Amino acid sequence: MKDNIDFGSMDISTLFRKLLIPTVLGMVFSAIFVITDGIFVGKGIGSDALAAVNITAPLFMITTGVGLMFGVGASVVASIHLSHGKQKAAGINITQALVFSSLLILLLSALCFFFMEPVARLLGSSDRLLPGVTEYMSWYVPFLVFYLLLNASMFFVRLDGAPNYAMMCNAIAAIANIVLDYVFIFILGWGLMGAAFATSIGTMIGAVMTLVYLFRYSKNIILYPIKMSRKSMQLTFRNIGYMVKLGSSAFVSEASIASMMLLGNYVFIRYLGEDGVAAFSIVCYFFPIIFMVYNAIAQSAQPIISYNFGAGSNRRVHQALRLSIKTALGCGVFFFVMTVLCNRNIVSLFIDRSFGAYDIAVAGLPYFAIGYVFFALNIVGIGYYQSIERAHRATIITLLRGIVFMLAGFILLPRLLGVPGIWLAVPLAELLTLLYIIGIYLKDRFHSRQRCVSLPHGDI
Repeated sequence: MKDNIDFGSMDISTLFRKLLIPTVLGMVFSAIFVITDGIFVGKGIGSDALAAVNITAPLFMITTGVGLMFGVGASVVASIHLSHGKQKAAGINITQALVFSSLLILLLSALCFFFMEPVARLLGSSDRLLPGVTEYMSWYVPFLVFYLLLNASMFFVRLDGAPNYAMMCNAIAAIANIVLDYVFIFILGWGLMGAAFATSIGTMIGAVMTLVYLFRYSKNIILYPIKMSRKSMQLTFRNIGYMVKLGSSAFVSEASIASMMLLGNYVFIRYLGEDGVAAFSIVCYFFPIIFMVYNAIAQSAQPIISYNFGAGSNRRVHQALRLSIKTALGCGVFFFVMTVLCNRNIVSLFIDRSFGAYDIAVAGLPYFAIGYVFFALNIVGIGYYQSIERAHRATIITLLRGIVFMLAGFILLPRLLGVPGIWLAVPLAELLTLLYIIGIYLKDRFHSRQRCVSLPHGDI
């Protein structure tokens, strides 16, 4: 079950490839989770159902963000502990991350479940969409903790040297979701309830598989009971705070997608009504494949960079960074070209020409795809700063990208360019973020060279 991986001595290209291929495949299977729902809901229930599911999507993104935050934070800390031979400390940190994040999401689920209609309206639901939104949430919200566990545990399974098993967890979860979606929607006719329940069961299967691995098969990552003494709890909260600090940009990155959906839903419903939200939902269903592939590139580089950063091997850190940038750039160009050439095919996966949302989505997809290349490089840049414990910088970049630049784009561009401006708001935010990352990277390089020049020759 465990793969032959050595983060400290294996050739960086080989190591990156060993992590990248199963991680990308696992992420693609994870994206199939979301896309399958969209295809079955659009074809089997209709355009309004598609819009209703998109209204609820920010809850999924926030839960995923919490999982990524604790996954990134705990795995960076654990990677550095493992590079120093501190196996028990690594296991304790990972246990703390899993327990605390699960409690957090259980609390969120309870609040959303008991205040379902106000939450639905807060997410942008209209009166027409409200029944579908609440129906979907009823069978989706109680299972959010499994979304969290699947997303967080992926990091720990890969860190233990088993990326292929992590991929298998996502694959089995996605296959279960596809089969159950078809049965519940087309055979049993359960509508939105069936779509939500199918996805929830599939996620539960994947999450349980990761936990089985961590409890029974893990070699380097051993989970320990959390002690309830006062001193132990103080240490736990201190560790949680540091992990949150390191992984906060991962949460903000995922929350920025939730923000994109939330802002987009409001703007599209204002300019184009429910058909506009349905068209935007197609982008939001397709977008996870793009995001998850980029995220897989960053996550594949993360344990390599963190381990070697902890070991003081800067040459290997920069090798891994260069490989991840090249890979991300190639994927960004590929996705942009494919989206522009196949925009009608992509939209047709979800709805046919009889729906008003079809033409809106076909016209808008190429505009939106302009941001794919910038987005790829941004995700790698943010992941790099997370991996070297520059969490503050990674969080600032993510906040600018996901809140400040995106909000400005959604407010200003529709007024200047009309409907195309709505689609261009996200690409503008990605471009401005990339320019900011390039600026601070060049500034760091300049200051680094200045310090080297100013040092006495004996100290260089």
